[in-house]
Amino acid sequence: MKKARITRIVSNHYTIYMDGEFHVAKAMGKLRLGQKPIVGDNVHVEFLEEQWVIQEVLERENHLIRPLVANIDQTLIVMSAKEPDFSYTLVDRLIFLISLEGIKSVIVISKADLITKEAQNEIIQEYQTRGYQVVLTGQNLPTDPLENILKDKLSVLAGQSGVGKSSILNRINGELQLNTQAISKALGRGRHTTRHNQLYEIAGGWIADTPGFSSLDFSQVDVQMLAESIPDFAPYIGQCKYRNCLHLKEPGCKIKEAVENDAVSKIRYTNYVDVVKLIKEDTRG
Repeated sequence: MKKARITRIVSNHYTIYMDGEFHVAKAMGKLRLGQKPIVGDNVHVEFLEEQWVIQEVLERENHLIRPLVANIDQTLIVMSAKEPDFSYTLVDRLIFLISLEGIKSVIVISKADLITKEAQNEIIQEYQTRGYQVVLTGQNLPTDPLENILKDKLSVLAGQSGVGKSSILNRINGELQLNTQAISKALGRGRHTTRHNQLYEIAGGWIADTPGFSSLDFSQVDVQMLAESIPDFAPYIGQCKYRNCLHLKEPGCKIKEAVENDAVSKIRYTNYVDVVKLIKEDTRG
């Protein structure tokens, strides 16, 4: 048997990448009844009766439900600097959801050439000084920094429609010709343009270009898990007075202390508190 990676699924036809080439494979019936293969899965395949057959799905490092992709190295959170305006709230909520899955977040600011250097630096300062990788992209900016981040990684794009996710990939590799659409000025948001999950070869790595979304679902999130997974809080986890501290009103909370000392971002902490309120309201409802 040989090892391959699933790059696309249409019905029961699986596009796999192996030894530098793409092939179409089918899954054994036993797989469809159990853990169904998804895009990004590493699999064992065998050539039987003139076709490649997936015999086994190898253990996943991680996976996301939306988009349904496995073995992700990093998520690129794409947020436009303008049209629509940059939203710390949306970026932070994406960070929270992605961190729950143990996946690294990279902040990609699209349309950065439409704002001043001062405005760029303000956003960079907020995230880069807190340990996040930040990349600026735009029509008049080089793509090299983003290409370096993509190399040898399986990346997923996250962000609202209209922030320029597909446009960014097209600038790196015009042959992709991914479907893009200008923002609807009447609605102030983009229309969904990407139709299905698929991995694309780009800049020496893989990327999943997936449907954009404008709402985030925290209804199934456990507050305690959220409190322990946010990257900004990591240096202080386990140091609070109370073991199950949610970093809200508990005395002896090291994270609240760090926020007061500006060691933890006030913006991120405020957005965390707001999300906890949403979760609790949803639970009571």
